Amino acid sequence: MHDATLALIVACAALAIAIVRLSIVAIRADSNSPERLVAELRLAQFGALVLAVTAGTYVGFALAQAEISGSGLDIALTIGFIVLASYAQTQEPATALTLVAAGFAGHAVVDLLHGASLLPSESVPDWFTTACALYDVAVAGVCYLPIVRR
Repeated sequence: MHDATLALIVACAALAIAIVRLSIVAIRADSNSPERLVAELRLAQFGALVLAVTAGTYVGFALAQAEISGSGLDIALTIGFIVLASYAQTQEPATALTLVAAGFAGHAVVDLLHGASLLPSESVPDWFTTACALYDVAVAGVCYLPIVRR
């Protein structure tokens, strides 16, 4: 396993642990308390940041192998996820968490499209698309859980 791959796995695990912790804090807070809104807002803001970073991995792949056709589409999709994450941060917590969760679910679809070679997949490691899709779905669920538990 390459150093970069190991670093990516460790970073993703650390970010997921942080999101789970923030979600638990939000769930444990009283539904009608200001602490709940603050906890949900923190989760939404951090989730939006992680969504932007997660989407940005495809920019790295595209730049690493710029000669592959369709790399521009990956960059455009990444910009779309960054715009969604930025917009989510300007919304009230329930809407922001819903947008972030939807963004992660949408990114899981993009991952699966890469895995099915419907989007450029030559620059992406074989294991990456499935692992990233599973990660995205799990993080989407964790981000949306405080809304369900209201």
